Amino acid sequence: MKKIELLAPAKNLESGIAAINYGADAVYIGAPKFGARVAAGNSLNDIKHLCDYAHKFNANVYVTLNTIFQDDELSEVQTTITQLYENSADAIIVQDMGILEMNLPPIPLFASTQTNNYTWQKVKFLEDVGLQRVILARELSLKQIQEIKSKTNIDLEFFVHGVLCVSLSGQCYFSHAIDKGSANRGACAQPCRSYYSLKDSTNKTLIKNKHLLSLKDLNLTNHIAELIDSGITSFKIEGRLKDISYVKNVTAHYRKYIDLALENKTGFQKQSSGKIYSDFAPDPEKTFNRGYTNYFLKGRSKEIASFDSPKSTGKEIGKIKSVFEDYFTIESKHELSNGDGICFFDESGILQGLNINKAEKIKIFTKNTSNLKPGFVIYRNHDHAFNKLLSNSKTVRKIPVKLEIGETEDGISIKAIDSDNTQIDWNYKKTKEIAKNAELALNNIKKQLSKSGDSIFLVEDVDIRLNTPLFFPVSELNEIRRRTFELLEKERVKNYQREEYQIVKTSHDYPEKNLNYKGNVLNQNAICFYKRHGVEQIESALETQTEFDSKEIMTTRHCIKYQIGACEKHSKNPEKIQEPLYLEDNNRKYLLEFDCDNCMMKVILKKP
Repeated sequence: MKKIELLAPAKNLESGIAAINYGADAVYIGAPKFGARVAAGNSLNDIKHLCDYAHKFNANVYVTLNTIFQDDELSEVQTTITQLYENSADAIIVQDMGILEMNLPPIPLFASTQTNNYTWQKVKFLEDVGLQRVILARELSLKQIQEIKSKTNIDLEFFVHGVLCVSLSGQCYFSHAIDKGSANRGACAQPCRSYYSLKDSTNKTLIKNKHLLSLKDLNLTNHIAELIDSGITSFKIEGRLKDISYVKNVTAHYRKYIDLALENKTGFQKQSSGKIYSDFAPDPEKTFNRGYTNYFLKGRSKEIASFDSPKSTGKEIGKIKSVFEDYFTIESKHELSNGDGICFFDESGILQGLNINKAEKIKIFTKNTSNLKPGFVIYRNHDHAFNKLLSNSKTVRKIPVKLEIGETEDGISIKAIDSDNTQIDWNYKKTKEIAKNAELALNNIKKQLSKSGDSIFLVEDVDIRLNTPLFFPVSELNEIRRRTFELLEKERVKNYQREEYQIVKTSHDYPEKNLNYKGNVLNQNAICFYKRHGVEQIESALETQTEFDSKEIMTTRHCIKYQIGACEKHSKNPEKIQEPLYLEDNNRKYLLEFDCDNCMMKVILKKP
């Protein structure tokens, strides 16, 4: 059976445990340092606790060390990887190939999407190096994924939900070039979410002050089955900076849809153990989002950009019918509630927000209605009732177990076997006391031993095989149940099989002979690695450089020419524009170059 994994993000230990409880087969979490989200580091102790908890359900924990390193950091990185291995982490997600020159414990390494895993040749190289998984570029289509799978045997992971980086991952230097922090060092300031004006070669403004590099968020809910058929084995949710409500909601949502896809397929099963008992209906539209897109999965589409705002709009509710001094009326299939947050685009196209003081069906009272007009579309970006439901949710994950109670000379025997065939047998000594009411006694035994409480188990059956009906006080039965669950949980932990893999140095050729700064080579270990694999020319990473004029600071499949209808390749009657095109903000100018053969756009920094 091929195992399919739902991989959820964890900002911290609490979110990681929630991800497991709400259906994740695996969790990825930041190491104390060196993760691509510098604000999402975690202590080794918390990572150890998360591993211990996840492994009870046969779920995995992957730790991110996916930045590039300076030479004076390499020793600390190696020590950290060893400590993570000793603390039971299942794999390390890496970007810097210098790691492969280290003396490492036998822990699997995954190639982060920051290693720019865009072609089958690159993926095959990483497979031959000894990496155990490749996290594919978000921009790939189903056809490209299928080609990669047809030419490789490595595990393939793919993002299915969350924020989209507009640049090819690992190939964005925008933040660093404008002195805001390096994305490849975990400190991206997200300049792609800022506003820009688009100008032509005559300095004519084509678009003024729009978020021209901002994308909608990814949602591949309706493509799970196709992705499984294409060879994806791990379905990744973005969001290591997101709050716990996001983790609960989106994880539960994809658990539902992956399970539905697996029901209609043979030869596949989910990776981890246990059943999810949920008390709410997940809905990604009620969680942070800028509107959703399937990006390039089915080819190029104009439905990927979010020019008007980089902020969350949430779920579309309806249109305003009429506006009064302290309230408005709305035409909608969805009811708004007291405490909800709503937003709308005003006459200037700027996103505005309001809080609802009181909702009386279609009559919505709010503090300020001056910017509202009939016909405006209203979105709910804070669902008060839903967030409260998530906060108070008692969703649990339980492992089904069956108990068998037998009789011994000096007491009883207890056998427990769970859904993974983990089994324990133990004997409980007691002075036998024949029950006065046999039926009541047997019912009491079954009732007390069927309770699961706050354990990780759910008792599905209690088979009582006593020669004589024995009397047990409730406290004694509770202790028997507690001890049984304790022994079974310990047995599960003991039986957990962590995969191990020892990297062996190789010398097969890298797909390129020359690496410019986009190779992200920052240390001597990485230089040694690439030279051993046949690379002849290696330029230092941009983080070592000080002059960025005329440097390509972003490469993206998002194309502004296409978005405005000026693409000669895809538009039947393309709009005539005077090239070259530029983006401008308050301080800088950026040349746009269009690689139409490969459908790529490049952003190049230009001095004033």
